[in-house]
Amino acid sequence: MHLLCRMVCEDVPAETMYDVLHDTEYRWRWDTNVIDTFDIGKLTVNADVGYYSWKCPRPLRYRDVVTLRSWLPMGNDYIIMNYSVKHSKYPPRKDMVRAISIQTGYMIQSQGPNRCTLVYLAQVDPRGSLPKWVVNKSSQLLAPRVLKKIHKASLKYSDWKKKHNPCFKPWLFPEQNTLPSIPLSELSIQRAESLEKIDESDVIEQLEKEDSD
Repeated sequence: MHLLCRMVCEDVPAETMYDVLHDTEYRWRWDTNVIDTFDIGKLTVNADVGYYSWKCPRPLRYRDVVTLRSWLPMGNDYIIMNYSVKHSKYPPRKDMVRAISIQTGYMIQSQGPNRCTLVYLAQVDPRGSLPKWVVNKSSQLLAPRVLKKIHKASLKYSDWKKKHNPCFKPWLFPEQNTLPSIPLSELSIQRAESLEKIDESDVIEQLEKEDSD
């Protein structure tokens, strides 16, 4: 799945949107698809490893990923990127399909004191045995919704953050990061061929039936 979306926000500063995309605690407030998300450990002051699982539209099976994420502030602009890795303590789960992020991320470009542009890039292999039309149809529906959710969440973030550890932003202040360090030797790039192929033929039949109705 290859996806590139862009959204202009007339009422959100770039730094606020950057905080929203980083703040794992706040994600539970706005991401209605999340099942579980947490940071596993850090590699450097601007790179960590995390776990994320999410609900897919029925009747698709739920997905999860383990990713290495890095971020870079560039003046008033920001980049956050990730790709899938293998970690021995977080193998694929039996109740989910382990997806692969080939390259996924955000670029936030400041357009003034209270205006920014959000660019979302996703190169993802959802795995399973889904035909391309199912993947494309799902991504075309979900991506714009996600961007709208991020925008709405950004509008409410400042008020929420004032009541929830307002000074805690380890993505800006590395000295606040208490995650355990992970040696790079414990990680490897997640390859599609090393994952079990999950049979979703019953799902495909149901989707094809719904599409033809």
